[in-house]
This record gives sequence, structure tokens and C-alpha cells, in this order.
Amino acid sequence: MVEYLEVGKIVNTQGIKGEVRVISQTDFPEERYKKGAKLSAFVKGKEPIELTVASHRKHKSFDLLTFEGYPSINDVEILRDSMLMVQKNDLSDLNEHEYYYYEIIGLEVYEENGEKLGQVKEILSPGANDVWVVQRKNKPDALIPFISSVVKKIDLTEQKVYVEIPEGLLDDED
Repeated sequence: MVEYLEVGKIVNTQGIKGEVRVISQTDFPEERYKKGAKLSAFVKGKEPIELTVASHRKHKSFDLLTFEGYPSINDVEILRDSMLMVQKNDLSDLNEHEYYYYEIIGLEVYEENGEKLGQVKEILSPGANDVWVVQRKNKPDALIPFISSVVKKIDLTEQKVYVEIPEGLLDDED
């Protein structure tokens, strides 16, 4: 069975020439959306639609894409609200200490003293480095920057991450 990973959501059309607005959820938009890249659009209640990227550009917080064989707004209207996915076996190998989002989301986060902090529920990409949203029990979510001075060890086998929290990062102490 083919396994898919989410790379974005088509939220609207853009203009009349078949361009769509995508809220991206991929670690590598420049690779996922490059000309010739293969994606699958999952529209509710329909079989996946195989797409080939014809063009990609950034506009505000969106990735704007066009697809081969979809030259007008009328062609892409059916793709609105669909999820863009990539086949898991199409992923390229990463360098050491690089991870796909799907590998990190769901990991248990521990402080170096062994105290459990919570679980990674989401990854934000605001700029220079990713920020992990860690869901904690009976406390607000913690925002942990993915930098080597904070994230000390990632153990995918054990599904655990060990972090060193700098003073003041979690301002919810009793």
C-alpha cells in the first residue's frame, strides 16, 4: 500500500490562469514544488488526482502553484480545499541531523534531568529556524526553537527528544 505524507493544503485559486494558493506544511518547499515535481491532491470523496508542478512562486505567506494540464481557474476549481501529498517512498535521504517533520511530530520531549516536558504536536517555520510546539499536561504549549543549544539529542528509535531549556524560555514556573 502506498503511504503518503502531507505537504500542503490548497486553500483557494489565484487569478484566472490556473494558479492555486497553498498553505505549505513541508520542510522543503523548494524541492516539493519545483517544476516537474509529482504531487497527489486528495479531494474529499474522490480518488487522488496526480499532478505535476508547472510553476511555483511565493506570495505573502502562500506558495502559489500551477500544474501541467490545468491552464485556467476552471480547471483548478475542483482542487480547492484538497490536501497535497507526496508518496513517502519519493522522499530523498537527508543529511545527518536533518529530519522530516513527520519524524519529529509525536516525539516525547524530555529535559536532560529526565523530566518529561510533553509531546511535539506541531512544527512552525517562522524564519531562521523551526520552532517546535510542545503540548504539555495542564500547562500552555511550550515553543522550543530547533537549535543545537536547546535540542540536545533526538532518538527516533525510542521516539524521544532531550532538550536543555534556557532560563526564561518557559515563563510559567510557579
